[in-house]
Amino acid sequence: PAVIGLFPMPGGALFSAPFVKQAADKNGSSPEWMSGVNYWFRHIWEYWWPMYPGVLVAMAIFEMDVRAFVATQFIFTPVAVAAGYLFLIRPHVARLMEHDASGHEHSRRAWFVALPLVTIASLFLVPPLLKPLLPPGAQDATRMLSLLVGLVLAMGVVYLDEARESGAVFPRTLFSSLLKWKGLTVLISLGGVLVFKVMLDASGLLPTASQELVQSGIPIVVAVAALPFLAGLVTGIAVGFTGTAFPLVVGLMGAEGAELTPMATLVLAYGFGYMGMILSPVHLCFLVTKDYFEAPMQRVYRQIAPCVLCVLVYCLVAHMVLSVFGV
Repeated sequence: PAVIGLFPMPGGALFSAPFVKQAADKNGSSPEWMSGVNYWFRHIWEYWWPMYPGVLVAMAIFEMDVRAFVATQFIFTPVAVAAGYLFLIRPHVARLMEHDASGHEHSRRAWFVALPLVTIASLFLVPPLLKPLLPPGAQDATRMLSLLVGLVLAMGVVYLDEARESGAVFPRTLFSSLLKWKGLTVLISLGGVLVFKVMLDASGLLPTASQELVQSGIPIVVAVAALPFLAGLVTGIAVGFTGTAFPLVVGLMGAEGAELTPMATLVLAYGFGYMGMILSPVHLCFLVTKDYFEAPMQRVYRQIAPCVLCVLVYCLVAHMVLSVFGV
């Protein structure tokens, strides 16, 4: 999940879920544990990795240099990895090590299984090759077209493997998952979340709610943490809390008597906003993960709750330390 998390894609946790299931299911792992591992480690990079739209929006709103932004946010990743290992992996190390997955044949098969992902990543990371096909300035369309071409080529790799294994020209197993209830629930969840986001943007509810929260007279530091958290919780996407709450956060930072510094404010706002997104019941990765593993929502929350708490504690500590140094 961590490797696949380097490549931004809608519902990307669904790409890593089969690998987690194949590696852990034979050890008697519970669906909620596999969901928690897949979901948490899929999101360890988005605090600072510049390929993510939420990071780009945050840098633009804070008017911060890329190096300064990465230097401020990078520590989130080792904190998230340490929390994930401590609460999700370490208690199960002995059980996971019982299965011996060594051997030359296993390694060859692993490389072949990774080939579709490498194909998608290669096309996604080199979108300039497709720019001549699209109008100038269509960056989002270029990225999505790159992803689509990569998916088509990756499906070609999977088709050749399935055809070789089954000996059939049109293998039945290639698209069979789309007709199963598990596959249909993922597609329905995807459509529902996208419709919800469009309606939420059209309603203008979030900016109004944020302004009322600021005008209620609560402490500015609390507002800096609460506004992104609520926006992330409601939208379930990083662009949702950075685009909606961060303009207000920057405005609060410049308010008279606020005594807020850019890096300290960024750490607090982004950390709380991101944890709101992670806990959001409409976060697409969360929905596709729990649906794929058929795990109850509340049990998945219990798996990731200690990790979320660790990140929030780090946000508060880092905010205080950076504030003391005036950065």
